[in-house]
Amino acid sequence: MPIQAISWSPSGAVRIIDQRALPDAELTRDLESAESVADAIRQLQVRGAPLIGIAAAMGLVAATRHQRSASRADFVARAQDVAALLGASRPTAVNLRWALARMLRVAEETPGEGSDLWERLRAEATAIWEEDRAMCRRIGEHGLTLLADGANVLTHCNTGALATGGIGTALAPIYLAHEQGRKVHVYVDETRPLLQGSRLTMWELVHAGISCTLITDATAATLMRQAKIDVVLVGADRICANGDFANKIGTYGLAVLARHHGVPFYCAAPWSTVDVALADGDLIPIEQRSPAEVTMIAGRPIAPDQATALNPAFDVTPARYVTGFVTDRGIVQPPFSGES
Repeated sequence: MPIQAISWSPSGAVRIIDQRALPDAELTRDLESAESVADAIRQLQVRGAPLIGIAAAMGLVAATRHQRSASRADFVARAQDVAALLGASRPTAVNLRWALARMLRVAEETPGEGSDLWERLRAEATAIWEEDRAMCRRIGEHGLTLLADGANVLTHCNTGALATGGIGTALAPIYLAHEQGRKVHVYVDETRPLLQGSRLTMWELVHAGISCTLITDATAATLMRQAKIDVVLVGADRICANGDFANKIGTYGLAVLARHHGVPFYCAAPWSTVDVALADGDLIPIEQRSPAEVTMIAGRPIAPDQATALNPAFDVTPARYVTGFVTDRGIVQPPFSGES
């Protein structure tokens, strides 16, 4: 059964798989309010740049469903307040603000009163979700050309169905290769400190029956040196106009290693992740998360109580290290513009 990370609940709330519980348990949660959606995004119950954009759009709808009898002015004001709250939940992924800006634009352009606007917003949020599912498929189709039968792929963090509305970004070509009967093996970085690779990507791949091996992050260099990696596929949370991109911390190091060992390095993302308003990676805001995520694992300390820790959630990979960008529009090269 395909993984569905998000859906509407019967009550009109946003239903998610709580990704903090994986792989121990597959729990679903219904997010009834803007505050609960924002908290779920901050606490990584729902994560992945495309998915948090979808969750924010759906969250705006869930949070305004009790204002359907409001006047147009009051409904729009409420929608703007909700969008501001949701937009502040995480700073790095551009899809979050892209989806909310699209929703607010639709609200402002739709004629009628509160009920009319709400119905249109619900349709728009569903459209964002469905479009993402289709974009994932196209990313997979374009990326499939990179995976020969027998390919060994290295991936980082989680870029599959748990991070999107469909089959993923960097995992999408792998899913399609498996679907076509190609023998592909995936080496999965554990992805410290929150272990999205071991907890989430391994869970997805095992669930799908795809051949995979979990490795510590530091093992990637040795595998490249031993010529056991044919291609590196990673996702992105924001891609700048010049091709610099932000992704889960550790991505930059993989890119440098891949260049040194002559391994092709591709970034896979929907076009909504491209932020043409940012010239280069120095302008990307990098989320700083709690030091406790580094000093503790599963609630148990792994460092002295007095230890300090640095915990940037993302790093920036310069465009010069990227072989190509696998998007729903094809495999492309920077620079990017609104007309690209």
